[in-house]
Amino acid sequence: MMRYIHEHPHWPSVHWDNELLVERLAYIRNKQGLLLGRMSSLGFEIKAEANLEVLTANIIKSSAIEGEQLDAQQIRSSLAKKLGLDTGGLPPSNRHIDGIVELMLDATQKYNEPLTEDRLFDWHCALFPTLRSGLRFITVGTWRPVEAGAMQVVSGARGREKVHYEAPNASRLPEEMHAFLDWLNHTKNIDPVIRAGVAHFWFVTIHPFEDGNGRVARAIADMCLAKADNKPERFYSMSAQIEKERKQYYIELETAQKGTPDITGWLQWFLDCLGRAIDGADETLETVLYKANIWNTLSPHPVNERQRKVINRLLDNFKGKLTCSKYAKLAKCSHDTALRDIKKRMALCSKKPVGGVVRAIY
Repeated sequence: MMRYIHEHPHWPSVHWDNELLVERLAYIRNKQGLLLGRMSSLGFEIKAEANLEVLTANIIKSSAIEGEQLDAQQIRSSLAKKLGLDTGGLPPSNRHIDGIVELMLDATQKYNEPLTEDRLFDWHCALFPTLRSGLRFITVGTWRPVEAGAMQVVSGARGREKVHYEAPNASRLPEEMHAFLDWLNHTKNIDPVIRAGVAHFWFVTIHPFEDGNGRVARAIADMCLAKADNKPERFYSMSAQIEKERKQYYIELETAQKGTPDITGWLQWFLDCLGRAIDGADETLETVLYKANIWNTLSPHPVNERQRKVINRLLDNFKGKLTCSKYAKLAKCSHDTALRDIKKRMALCSKKPVGGVVRAIY
């Protein structure tokens, strides 16, 4: 009895109904064009900041989908350093964060380069620089070994687990990945947006690694979307939108993985989710413009490194009110130094505009 798509006699020849996707695809392409046109009219610094915001969110949310919580400030610091942007006030990043950032930048900035086994192995090594997933050692930088056992997607308490999906046996991986990479690199008559949805689904269905498959699948989709935009900068985050719709994301994957090689339903959901991700770019741009306005307001007033660090934290979803003791902790200085900075008329910025006007308290 056939349980999963990879057991179907026509696998891996996935296909879809173009007539059911054409209107959605045209709508998405129009939204992409409008967003990119809007961004092209902005200055370099604002575009760079928007790219930094989106890449940070993309990395955080892609890991959050898998239950891993990353330090947003370290991600931002690593990205800014590698993109040649100001890292003032940001903490140094660790090896794990740097690896994840390198993966994302390789995927989105080198979107025209072929995806090869070695490149995927490099990405996997970047995800797991300590050769561990949590507390356990895993096989890194190559396909999952036979001895790792069946690769299953499972939920539920111990003893009452529900198996949602079981990936192809490890012995099939070289052949499966050869077919996938050959399709991805050499099939030319598919729109890059459709390619992103197909590649995401196909890769995560093969599940070639012992861990990290979801994050790599989303990086592959981002690579395809960067190719669709023909730009290395990212101004919308598919991973952030998937994280918002995580429950439905897994339902759609499971439904398609238990179906036939006709993945039209998955692609319909993928395109709709992408449309909502592009809509979310307005919120990102609003945040970036707000920050730019704050720094323009502060430009006539000298700001030292401690003050820059605190202001950046205030503008990055700071919770609660800023007190002298909190200032000292954020700036890593004494209470007296913090009080001295504040008394020197440091601009304390509200998190959001009030009544459409940016408020600065001196």
